[in-house]
Amino acid sequence: MTILVTGATGHVGRLVTARLRDAGADVRALTRDPAAAAAVLPAGVGTAVGDLADPDSLRPALRGVERMYLFPFPGTAREVAALAARSGVRHVVVLSSGAVTAGFDTDFHLPVERAVAESGMAWTFVRPGEFMLNKLWLWGPSIRSARVVHEPFPEVPWYPVHEADIADVAAEALLTDRHTGAAHTLNGPELLTREEQVAAIAAALGEDIELVRVTPAEARERYLAQGGFAADNADFLLGFTDYSGQAADPAEGPAEGPAADPAEAQEPAPAAKVPTAADATGRPARTFADWARDHAADFT
Repeated sequence: MTILVTGATGHVGRLVTARLRDAGADVRALTRDPAAAAAVLPAGVGTAVGDLADPDSLRPALRGVERMYLFPFPGTAREVAALAARSGVRHVVVLSSGAVTAGFDTDFHLPVERAVAESGMAWTFVRPGEFMLNKLWLWGPSIRSARVVHEPFPEVPWYPVHEADIADVAAEALLTDRHTGAAHTLNGPELLTREEQVAAIAAALGEDIELVRVTPAEARERYLAQGGFAADNADFLLGFTDYSGQAADPAEGPAEGPAADPAEAQEPAPAAKVPTAADATGRPARTFADWARDHAADFT
């Protein structure tokens, strides 16, 4: 059985690829740059050149493929799904978002889900909430340079999810038929404030990290200067725009708290039980402390 992994060099995709390879599957990684892919993918993983933005480029990569892990690219989702179905793909596992479950996402992940579901292929949707990795992308530079976090909402809690849990669910869905027709919303097992998350990173490093409360405007300035994920998501994460990208009312300014993360659902009550990877795999979901230890070197 050949499995095609799109987005194979991404933070989740490379873990999915490794799990499939460890399970003995014939894995083919779609990439625009085979040399760069070879540097991060496990030995023995084949590569195929292609780009989701150019569906015709996927034809060679899809030959002989029975299952596919699909990274979300809504612009060509219908063309890609139709081509995969014609090529003989039987089951597609879509990396989606918990925002679909919550009803916030109607124009990015949801169209990809619909394209696959309407293609006639079997499907599984993996819908992670807020990635624990977000805190590496947001706080990593200041922790590395000065052991400090500038955060406007230290008391805001959520259930961030470890990328390894996302990969576990996706890989199991690709290797078995147990998750056909399932839409798995994935969160972490603990409701943690951002202050508690900073403390967990500090514990993993064995060093103090200063937490400095700043205004949303000050945080936005820092995120924009930082670039990357922080800059791309600053306005939304800090409440200057809503999920659809509409600006906040100028008379009111930014929200009192942050908007839901691009992959999160609405904030639950503290006693709420949220779905985790354990519901899909039967194994305990990884904690934020686990994640902080796994990524301690990334903060040094």
